[in-house]
Amino acid sequence: MTAQHHIEFKVSGLSCASCVRRAEAALRTVPGVTDAAVNFATHLAKVEYLGDIPAVETALKDAGYPATRLQADLSIEGMSCASCVGRIERALLAVPGVTEANVNLATRQARITYLEGATDPASLAARVTKTGYAARTVSPTTEEADQSYSAEYQSLKRVTILAALLALPVFVLEMGGHMVPAFHHWIHATIGEQTSRLIQFALTSVLLIGPGRIFYAKGLPSLLKGTPDMNALVALGTGAAYLYSVVACFAPHWLPEGTANVYFEAAAVIVVLILLGRSLEARAKGRTGAAIRKLIGLRPNTVQVKRGDSFVELPLTEVGVGDVLMIRPGERLPVDGDVLDGRSYVDESMITGEPVPIGKKAGDAVVGGTLNGTGALQIRATKVGADTVLAQIIRMVQQAQGAKLPIQGVVDRITLWFVPAVIAVACATVLIWLAVGPTPALPLALVAGVSVLIIACPCAMGLATPTSIMVGTGRAAELGVLFRKGDALQHLQQAKLIAFDKTGTLTQGRPELVEMTLANGVQKIDVLRLAAAAEAQSEHPISQAITRAGPARLPKVSEFQSLTGRGLSAKVEDHTVLIGSDRLMHDNAIDLSDLADTAASYADSGATPVYVAIDGLAAAALSVADPIKPGTSEALVRLRQMGLTVAMITGDNTRTARSLADTLGIEIVTAEVLPSGKVEAVEALKRQHGTLAYVGDGINDAPALATADIGLAIGTGTDVAVETADVVLMSGDLRGVANAVEISRRTLRNIRQNLGWAFGYNVLLIPVAAGALYPFGGHLLSPALAAGVMALSSVFVVSNALRLRRVQASVPDTSPATQGQKAHA
Repeated sequence: MTAQHHIEFKVSGLSCASCVRRAEAALRTVPGVTDAAVNFATHLAKVEYLGDIPAVETALKDAGYPATRLQADLSIEGMSCASCVGRIERALLAVPGVTEANVNLATRQARITYLEGATDPASLAARVTKTGYAARTVSPTTEEADQSYSAEYQSLKRVTILAALLALPVFVLEMGGHMVPAFHHWIHATIGEQTSRLIQFALTSVLLIGPGRIFYAKGLPSLLKGTPDMNALVALGTGAAYLYSVVACFAPHWLPEGTANVYFEAAAVIVVLILLGRSLEARAKGRTGAAIRKLIGLRPNTVQVKRGDSFVELPLTEVGVGDVLMIRPGERLPVDGDVLDGRSYVDESMITGEPVPIGKKAGDAVVGGTLNGTGALQIRATKVGADTVLAQIIRMVQQAQGAKLPIQGVVDRITLWFVPAVIAVACATVLIWLAVGPTPALPLALVAGVSVLIIACPCAMGLATPTSIMVGTGRAAELGVLFRKGDALQHLQQAKLIAFDKTGTLTQGRPELVEMTLANGVQKIDVLRLAAAAEAQSEHPISQAITRAGPARLPKVSEFQSLTGRGLSAKVEDHTVLIGSDRLMHDNAIDLSDLADTAASYADSGATPVYVAIDGLAAAALSVADPIKPGTSEALVRLRQMGLTVAMITGDNTRTARSLADTLGIEIVTAEVLPSGKVEAVEALKRQHGTLAYVGDGINDAPALATADIGLAIGTGTDVAVETADVVLMSGDLRGVANAVEISRRTLRNIRQNLGWAFGYNVLLIPVAAGALYPFGGHLLSPALAAGVMALSSVFVVSNALRLRRVQASVPDTSPATQGQKAHA
């Protein structure tokens, strides 16, 4: 019979008593709910139910009153393998109100999503601790995590050295005689075989009680609870070898004749090698968080803050919004802010990936973590602490690193039964050797059984995915690519087609003067001066583009007149200036014969032709267009080299869109699409080509970003687009798209390599340890050798993941400015 549960949790969306009745009615329609009451004052729902909480949550969501969800991060100690991860996740999911639990072996953290009011972080930590793994509610900062890894490594290093010092005499006494017969005779002639065994017994006992205690303290309780883990395998293997050796040493008559051999050296060396493997693993895992450490290192500890009429040095934590800060040459900016005074160039490469320093002056925004150049700046803090761009980047990277990819689900299902299966195989191995093995069967059965227990390695399985994710997402952040959602890392490498928005994504998003053709002997500088002055009186985007192309100091303008739909007229420096369309020129009898063909070619290329007439004569034809972003062409070439199809979805007219597509080599163009039509266009492309990624930057791109299988937002775009996306490109450079695909593919390839090793290792070597090769030459794997191989298995997985730190940008920046910067450096 299903047990009845009681749960209380908060409900959102309640605005009146009618809402309460509707929410209660929705709850009571759920099969298994025996009673439901909703309190309007506290927004608490109290539910008695027999079924599953997800059905209760779904019913409220469908009714428009979703349960309020919260997240908690726990720091967990004592996890050693994938079995531990599964055990903790099952314990957390059993807590009423917990909807998701994601435990990461590499970071030693758990992220739990639960219904507000149903439980709390302290209770969740207590539940994990009760399971046998010490947990605390305050998630450690990255600095604390690094210290934790360093402390673990130092502790394991000390324990391993002590274990090695105890094991070395045991190994020499027992194995020295096998390797050097004269040494065996010398031992017999001096201290005798029994004394040698007593020394081995004493040293091995101290080793197992001291350095090896961790395996028994954690492994035996898990075995008694019916949830064995990696420690249980080591405890069983070394314990069996040790107890057999104790019997052989003190009561040899209990054993069949000829089988009273001791295996103290096997138990001792197994412990030493596994401790060595864990220390190397801890050291390597500490390096997987290098990217986060680098990001955190961008924040200075102190800053010059204006207090009264002077600047004083204060800790960064004391800076508040509105404070005025002094940033000296070569210093890192501590917070986000606006420049009040000064000029300088700021290196933003560590945040955006943009390699060229950006000029900053009064009124410009600056980002915390970036590096000031040779000028001094005074800034006013606009965002501090957790609200800064750098803090958000760190938070996004940490969330992505803690994510569980879909591929991990298969691993979890296997590791759930892996350790019990290994114990069963070890027992079967011993029984088979005893039944059909050659004489003396007992010691051979013991060696084979212990080897099976020791060589099995669920640790490698548990670390295969999370370590690769940690290093891959960290390296992506260094390249200016943020995976906001962990599963995007897996889905992006499956993409067949990448669709781009046009304006602001492929192009810079604002028109610029890109070309000019002169007529009637006028000078370019004169045309620009007069045209820019006249256009400065208008707010039209095309007018602003012409003004930006002109000189900084403009002459005065009089008699300005805006001619709607045609252009403008003005008096500048006693010259009559007309700027606008061919219709405006024709209306004023301006002869365009020298410029008409050029203007037509501008239009054919997708630009807007603008004529300038001075004192009744045609002076120039201007080409105003939204220029292609630097790096876009190289990015699209690289994407096509990767085997991806490239498409463009835009609201612009077909001729303009087609011209840009021809320039960039884009195969598929969907033009003249309304914002609502972008979703339909994305769905149509998905049906034709399969998995689709969409790249956009504006509010009107948010629905398409959400509809695509993977949404990539330009970080310089709108907040709505960024919040909707799965991946954020910190700069506007589309080379980041190629970098994102490259990182995704390399990370998933790395994960597959790790999983292939982890599973292949166990599948191949467990039969070898059981004695599969014994009939073909009498070779039986030594337990000590099995321990060495097992220890190296986890180290291999973590070391392989660390190779992702060397992934380079898929499309290097070869712009002249960048090359100049490198040469100067």
